[in-house]
Amino acid sequence: MTDKKVTKDEEVSVEQKLIALYTLQQIDSQIDKIKIVRGELPLEVEDLEDEIAGLETRITNFHKEEEELKNSIVEQKGVIKDSQTLILKYKEQQMNVRNNREYDSLSKELEFQALEIELAEKKINEVNYKIELLNTEVQTAEEKLKDKKIDLEEKNNELKDIVEETVIEEDKLSDLSNENEKFIEDRLLTAYKRIRTNARNGLAVVQIERDACGGCFNKIPPQHQLDIRVHKKIIVCDYCGRILVDSEVADLVAEKMA
Repeated sequence: MTDKKVTKDEEVSVEQKLIALYTLQQIDSQIDKIKIVRGELPLEVEDLEDEIAGLETRITNFHKEEEELKNSIVEQKGVIKDSQTLILKYKEQQMNVRNNREYDSLSKELEFQALEIELAEKKINEVNYKIELLNTEVQTAEEKLKDKKIDLEEKNNELKDIVEETVIEEDKLSDLSNENEKFIEDRLLTAYKRIRTNARNGLAVVQIERDACGGCFNKIPPQHQLDIRVHKKIIVCDYCGRILVDSEVADLVAEKMA
């Protein structure tokens, strides 16, 4: 069989199309089962990766904030040093004042610088307290980050094991899917994919079971059942829009995929 898509000039019977469609449905259903086996692991891995990225950003921001706080302490220590220098200067000047007015003026300056030192020390204490709180938050975040990375490694290993177990089967099914799509014109293939997307259980092509649609279980009129059995045209369920096949097509596909 060639790799090209079957052209309009090539004869493909309705029966071949039905077999190809039902085979495609069986393949897609098996792929669906593989995804169910994998479960929610890919989403869990993605959520963990997002959470880890968020924690890393948070920790980085904590360290930036801590650096800013430490810089503010350096600034306040500079204020204290400047005030202490001025205090020494004013005390020396007090020893050489000419009158009470100059003495009182220097005394006020000394008092002001003492208040500046007191205020700077208060700010330093407040900043140190903030740094302590920040360090606690950093420690908590880092511990949580460590746990999340362990969880991520376990989930990735679990997902890797499941993928390795199913990848060969999934590749084989994908190749078989491509082979069957060659027998289905684009319009019909598009309709199949649309029905499958809208169907709750992913079934777009179903077998008649006990005179009823295998998808919605509504009764199929006798004339429709006859039309389905002769394989002369594509018949869809009047109720759910699924493509219908009879037991003969279903048995041929089962034998083909065995």
